[in-house]
Amino acid sequence: MDKKRLHLIIQGKVQGVFFRASTKEKACELGLRGFVRNREDGTVEVVAEGHMAQLQKLADWCHIGPDHSIVDRVQIDWLPYIAEFEEFTIN
Repeated sequence: MDKKRLHLIIQGKVQGVFFRASTKEKACELGLRGFVRNREDGTVEVVAEGHMAQLQKLADWCHIGPDHSIVDRVQIDWLPYIAEFEEFTIN
């Protein structure tokens, strides 16, 4: 099975630049499930599940982000797939 769970913490100018909405749009386009949310420390957190190839595309996209964002660092953790989500949401 090539399904995995991806956990990302994105640092930089990533709040107030439509990062969450753009991430949700990209994740849905890729057929992924999970969530994106702002964290109190100014970072954005993404948890997504799906096929490895689609998850890698999302991770690659998060290194760039939407217009007006400036991504300084992306922490990536690959975890076992657990089928926790029914859709991709903004939390």
